[in-house]
Amino acid sequence: MNRKMGHNPAAGGLRGRRGRAADPQPPARLPGPFGPTASPASCRRRTPSIPEAIPGLGVTGAGGRGGRRGQRGRRPVRRGERAPGRRPREAGAMGDRGPFQTDMITLTRFVMEKGREAKGTGELTQLLNSMLTAVKAISSAVRKAGLANLYGIAGTVNVTGDEVKKLDELSNALVINMLQSSYSTCVLVSEENEEAIVTDKEKRGKYVVCFDPLDGSSNIDCLASIGTIFAIYRKTSDDEPSEKDALQPGRNIVAAGYALYGSATLVALSTGQGVDCFMLDPALGEFVLVERDVKIKKRGKIFSLNEGYAKYFDAATRDYVQKKKFPEDGSAPYGARYVGSMVADVHRTLVYGGIFLYPANAKSPKGKLRLLYECNPMAFIVEQAGGLASTGTRPVLDVEPEAIHQRVPLILGSPDDVGDYLACVRDHRPQP
Repeated sequence: MNRKMGHNPAAGGLRGRRGRAADPQPPARLPGPFGPTASPASCRRRTPSIPEAIPGLGVTGAGGRGGRRGQRGRRPVRRGERAPGRRPREAGAMGDRGPFQTDMITLTRFVMEKGREAKGTGELTQLLNSMLTAVKAISSAVRKAGLANLYGIAGTVNVTGDEVKKLDELSNALVINMLQSSYSTCVLVSEENEEAIVTDKEKRGKYVVCFDPLDGSSNIDCLASIGTIFAIYRKTSDDEPSEKDALQPGRNIVAAGYALYGSATLVALSTGQGVDCFMLDPALGEFVLVERDVKIKKRGKIFSLNEGYAKYFDAATRDYVQKKKFPEDGSAPYGARYVGSMVADVHRTLVYGGIFLYPANAKSPKGKLRLLYECNPMAFIVEQAGGLASTGTRPVLDVEPEAIHQRVPLILGSPDDVGDYLACVRDHRPQP
């Protein structure tokens, strides 16, 4: 039987012919360039398996001791089972090893479904899809700005007094071209253009879009988060399109949103039925729904404003900040967070709760942020999420615009936190 099994007692097999153990034979030593080496037969020893070579790796299989049952007698992992000690993957993950979803909700699909529910003409769907294409292109440009030499100043100043960066110009051109090619717009208002842009007659639609193509551009060169903000209005007059069509209060907004270019690219969108968040999946090139019907906390623990202007604060703002730093009731003080990019600061406020402030001060008595393409879109989104947005005297969305680059103060965030600020304003208001 042993011959059939191929055992050779002379070579150190398991047992001799008569069942007794064979005497172990030391391997012969052969001369080598660096001294005696083992014989070829001894080189055929079993190579240690990965689990033996790297203790604690947690891999099982047939290569270890115990034959097919794997190291230390474990049986091999069958198809569909999870290896011992390994956490299960989340269902629906889009990673290379995760299961691939076959019924995902992309932003394109989401917008089409909303349009179908509204029984519209499809013009708004075309417009939003074109805006998303511009956002994807800007996201790509932001990711490779250093390699493409897009950092630095372009050598001009925009209409609001900010230095224009190369990436600003690129983003502005992308948004304008994509919106006009959607055949859905008649008037465009951009932070980078002094006058409103009227779409050519053959490409006109019925919507007015106000946008900041790249908010927080002062942060471009240091790789901090930046973003794109937009608000869409419907043209209300039958006259030839003009700048006047953009001078509408925020209550008239049809849809608004922002894109955040940070550790990932995210779009928050509202069509007047709550706020939904979508994350760009680079492998698909699509925005995928990650959070539906976002709601802001009633009260947060963070306040966000530029305290570098504390010298110019009015009494109400100074009093409010003091109370958040040194609470009179003995509670924990609020944390202070300020990026200097409105999209990043507002998104954090939306996610964690709290308050974002850019109030009027002695240096900017009318405020600093622009009404049509910064304050109105953000106020619309925050209110749709259950928060409040105020100028300090009235709701932002009730302001009647007088100019396309008009500035206003802005205080937005959790309803209780904004309420606390407005209480400070009332306390310091001159008594008649």
